[in-house]
Amino acid sequence: MNAVYWSCVIVLIIIAFVIIIPPLWKKRELTEAGADQRNIKIAKERVKELRSQLHTGELSQLQFDEQLSELELTLSDDLDIQKQNSQASSQGKWVVPVIVLFIPLFTILSYLSLGEPDALIKAEIKQSHQTEQDINAMVAQLAQRLKENPSNAKDWIMLGRSFKYLKQYQLAANSFKKAYKLLGDDPEVLLHYADALAMLNNGSLVGKPAELVFKALEKSPNDVTGLWLAGMAKAEKRDFPAALKYWHKLQTILPKNSEPYIQVQNLISTVQAQISGAKPSDNTVTSTAETTSIVSIEVQVNLSKQFKQLASAEDTVFIYAKALTGAPMPLAIVRKQVSDLPITVTLDDKMAMMPTMKLSNFKAVKVMARVSKSGSAMPQKGDFVGSVDLSKLETNQTVVIVINQKI
Repeated sequence: MNAVYWSCVIVLIIIAFVIIIPPLWKKRELTEAGADQRNIKIAKERVKELRSQLHTGELSQLQFDEQLSELELTLSDDLDIQKQNSQASSQGKWVVPVIVLFIPLFTILSYLSLGEPDALIKAEIKQSHQTEQDINAMVAQLAQRLKENPSNAKDWIMLGRSFKYLKQYQLAANSFKKAYKLLGDDPEVLLHYADALAMLNNGSLVGKPAELVFKALEKSPNDVTGLWLAGMAKAEKRDFPAALKYWHKLQTILPKNSEPYIQVQNLISTVQAQISGAKPSDNTVTSTAETTSIVSIEVQVNLSKQFKQLASAEDTVFIYAKALTGAPMPLAIVRKQVSDLPITVTLDDKMAMMPTMKLSNFKAVKVMARVSKSGSAMPQKGDFVGSVDLSKLETNQTVVIVINQKI
């Protein structure tokens, strides 16, 4: 944030120099060349007038000589004054380097003494706290309304969303369950309910969450979220043909070349290649049998001092590894909270969601740690992240990640 501020300051100072300095350098030239020539021209015109008056008899020879002498004296004085002004102007150029040095120095000293370098960060912290306060206030209002009218399904949905934002997933699931009982197999409610239950189970869709997802698809076959989750649920059960069926259909709905479209395409390509035994890319190994040992990565995670001020202790932290190229699906993932940091975790093959998507099946991976305020497994705008690329994956490795960037 400070880098942006100082960049703006530098640009404004340069603009000020461009406006101020050129006239100071050109002043002498304008005085000498412009004013002198103008005075001489005026004097010549006056001499012509005097001669004309002498010729017509309006002036005597004595009067002509007197006025001509006065004109010459006046012109001489004017030229002498312009010369002095020119010298003064030349001597005044010392102010240019003074300005060049003084303005930046004054700006920096004024900012350090009067400014607040962390103003933007503090404003963001205040806004974040204000948002949570607003949501807590809304939760209290919803709870009061639902005491008076417990059959209001919309309020139960809103309450569930609020609890999800606050990462109180059990309360979120309970709220969506109430809405489900009131509205029945409403696709929106079913998917919200499934997502909340999955969050309680470390992101796994096996069991009740998958049942709710497929019910939602029966009512809304083209729901983007439903198709994505259905494919993930089938992949967890190792039913890869069914997973691909849902993802292929999802591709026909998503805008081509959009980021979600590309993610689904990469996921499909990787799974297809793994199923057929082909080599999908230089990043993967052609056969799982070629791996002779279980790969594990010890990950040491910490949060930078700057972002500690912006994160809450209850914010979710996802620590995971994914292929450096190809499908975005995590190969291994651990879920913690900001209050657990700093922490050391181990990612290994036992955490694979699919047998063909293990760490040991890939030569290069990206290890990431992400703070999610929403608790969503998918990266969101405003999340804090840190990452390390491993171009060569070995049996046992240790990496250190500092979360110091914002999406």
